[in-house]
Amino acid sequence: APQPGSIVLPITTWSKSVKRRDFIDIESKFALRTPEDTAEDTCHLIPGVAESVATCHFNHSSKTFMVIHGWTVTGMYESWVPKLVAALYKREPDSNVIVVDWLSRAQQHYPVSAGYTKLVGQDVARFINWMEDEFNYPLDNVHLLGYSLGAHAAGIAGSLTNKKVNRITGLDPAGPNFEYAEAPSRLSPDDADFVDVLHTFTRGSPGRSIGIQKPVGHVDIYPNGGTFQPGCNIGEAIRVIAERGLGDVDQLVKCSHERSIHLFIDSLLNEENPSKAYRCSSKEAFEKGLCLSCRKNRCNNLGYEINKVRAKRSSKMYLKTRAQMPYKVFHYQVKIHFSGTESETHTNQAFEISLYGTVAESENIPFTLPEVSTNKTYSFLIYTEVDIGELLMLKLKWKSDSYFSWSDWWSSPGFAIQKIRVKAGETQKKVIFCSREKVSHLQKGKAPAVFVKCHDKSLNKKSGW
Repeated sequence: APQPGSIVLPITTWSKSVKRRDFIDIESKFALRTPEDTAEDTCHLIPGVAESVATCHFNHSSKTFMVIHGWTVTGMYESWVPKLVAALYKREPDSNVIVVDWLSRAQQHYPVSAGYTKLVGQDVARFINWMEDEFNYPLDNVHLLGYSLGAHAAGIAGSLTNKKVNRITGLDPAGPNFEYAEAPSRLSPDDADFVDVLHTFTRGSPGRSIGIQKPVGHVDIYPNGGTFQPGCNIGEAIRVIAERGLGDVDQLVKCSHERSIHLFIDSLLNEENPSKAYRCSSKEAFEKGLCLSCRKNRCNNLGYEINKVRAKRSSKMYLKTRAQMPYKVFHYQVKIHFSGTESETHTNQAFEISLYGTVAESENIPFTLPEVSTNKTYSFLIYTEVDIGELLMLKLKWKSDSYFSWSDWWSSPGFAIQKIRVKAGETQKKVIFCSREKVSHLQKGKAPAVFVKCHDKSLNKKSGW
């Protein structure tokens, strides 16, 4: 019985206050942003307070994106947050885009903030579980996007939800303190029905690189090899400082790391032509053009339009990109057999190749072969920023050395080339090019050799592909 003088609350209020009390230790905040205001946290969903969900106009019949930021020096959101929110709303106008605010925990010393990912993950999981318990909101409609430390917080959240969430996208998950961590304390493939990961800044030794090096999802994509991104070098740095002053210097440190987010934004905004990534055993094999196959799920789309392929082992995938949006390029494998009567070997030789197609051309694409020897076949990767259409003709030039060499002056070395084989990654088409004169003589420092599409009917499947 109630003590004399105690106030008896009506049971409804009492149950509500207990519910709110259950969640009172959740420090992370959950802001439902709107397409009209992608930059401000104007309305918060409060775990345990059902009315907050109605107040913020949460759409129960649509999918929900939860954006989880990473470590921050300033204690403020970085400039990419509203950009990602806007792109998600542009692609899925009826969805709910929730920004998870753990800024106070994210602005500590890095190891402290890294440790807090466990608590943030717990907060997010408790919020998601509450949404399911309270409103029957299906977890199959939930897609978590975590950047840097936020990717691991997303992984921990995914491992603690009652049912699996549909998808987690890891945007360059943080490396230090996580490279050698066990699966439960970092992002791993078990954390959602599907986990896709972009690795964009893995430069350095494992455990010391800003971005995690090992694969931690079902599909792990390493743009430009994953180490470092084009347009993020020191020359760019000087240009940015000249244009925008020193205020954006932190952008330079983060350039490659943050590229993961901009690649994903690009996939949301340019859905009709996604960038293709290719499964490969190593960066080196990819650079030789040996991995441009789309058979048996060997290629996939980068970003939002990815095909949800779950293999037993994580697949590492590679692609090249441009230095700015739109990032898509067109990949080609080129195979050349160098013939000659005298055996000779040259190392680190510079060449240029020009491709001419039905739509456009891409001229003087530089490439270097580590070695060129007589009667050997070499395969290498080149890529164009423009879609040149169907290939019709190509030119190959062997460049002279940048320094003067007596031997080349007396007689310039050369090889005979009959055919050049080209495979286009994006269309999966293979084309064989023949010399106009049966055999082309490619001489160092001399005019380029020209090859046109062969019309030889005998060039069937057995032609060396």
